[in-house]
Amino acid sequence: MIQSYQYATSASTAIHWTSAGPLLLVALAVMGSPGPATLSLVAAGSAYGVRRSFAYLMGIVIGTTAVLFAVATGVTAALLAVPSLRLGLLATSIVYIGWLAYNIMTAPPLSQNAAPSRSPSLAGGALLGIANPKAWIAIAAVFSTASLAESAAADAALKLVLLTVMIVLINGAWLFAGAALTPLLRAPRPARIVNVSMAILLVAATAFPLIEK
Repeated sequence: MIQSYQYATSASTAIHWTSAGPLLLVALAVMGSPGPATLSLVAAGSAYGVRRSFAYLMGIVIGTTAVLFAVATGVTAALLAVPSLRLGLLATSIVYIGWLAYNIMTAPPLSQNAAPSRSPSLAGGALLGIANPKAWIAIAAVFSTASLAESAAADAALKLVLLTVMIVLINGAWLFAGAALTPLLRAPRPARIVNVSMAILLVAATAFPLIEK
């Protein structure tokens, strides 16, 4: 009797580490693909540099992790079933992306002595992380791709840890990728071309899913 109980307990808490690799690969492909948040980090990194954009990165991480927590606890399906909430998230995302695109488009070259334009904030990053429609869909898709444990609680906890690490790494990589464009932004003409291009891509990444629908 005791042996049967111990076997059942160990089976329920067993961890499938072999499923972690495929889960992380799917997360890299789906969550790491271009979208409003990731492209905004490229744009912020190129226009303002890593140091001035770090708070924005942390905001994106916090907001996206909040979405991950909502997915892990099963709140997502209930929230997205409310049409007004879906529209609210979309409207918030569009408004903030428009504001951010304008600020990036009008940011001065990094070498100019003019007063620096306002860089995106932690609060703005958190807002976009939560309001970003792609985050809800992508994280929900990744979360359901593999089972890491027999116990639902253990499975959710493991995915929370692993996917939070992926959120930090993916978004950090996009910010540093944008910062790599910094040498192009020290002369007025290349800076204007890069900033305008980043702003257009940012708006397009937000608008394209809407056009598809």
